[in-house]
Amino acid sequence: MPEPDAFDALRRRLAGGEAKSGEQSGRASPGSVWAAIGRGFLGHCPCCGQGKLFQRFLKPVALCASCQEDWTPQQADDFPAYVSIFLTGHILAPLIIALVKDTEFSVAALMALIVPLAIVMMIGLLQPAKGAIIALQWWFGMHGFEGRKKS
Repeated sequence: MPEPDAFDALRRRLAGGEAKSGEQSGRASPGSVWAAIGRGFLGHCPCCGQGKLFQRFLKPVALCASCQEDWTPQQADDFPAYVSIFLTGHILAPLIIALVKDTEFSVAALMALIVPLAIVMMIGLLQPAKGAIIALQWWFGMHGFEGRKKS
């Protein structure tokens, strides 16, 4: 297992070795990519963790009300939908197998259980997936966030 110094060096290398812009401006920047992703997943600004990331269900705010971070460059596109479908399928697959194997439900009863559950899960995971993807793009300076490399 690598030593802690190796992890710190890897973090600096992945982030471009620059100081966090949040540290320069006094904002509470996340300490790691996972912290930024967690903030985005919860619908909070990945930069400061205070402001809201979404003004509507899937529409990100243009600027964070707390730290004034610009979120207009984000390009999550269809990826959150793919992530939502992927997670829903992997979570429901064992449940579906267990229901078919261990119960005597009719096909109609199984469909009445599985289809609404799948729809609710997919819609419920869309916003958290989009927030996490926007945070990931922001952290690594991807797409429109090129000038915002993190350390």
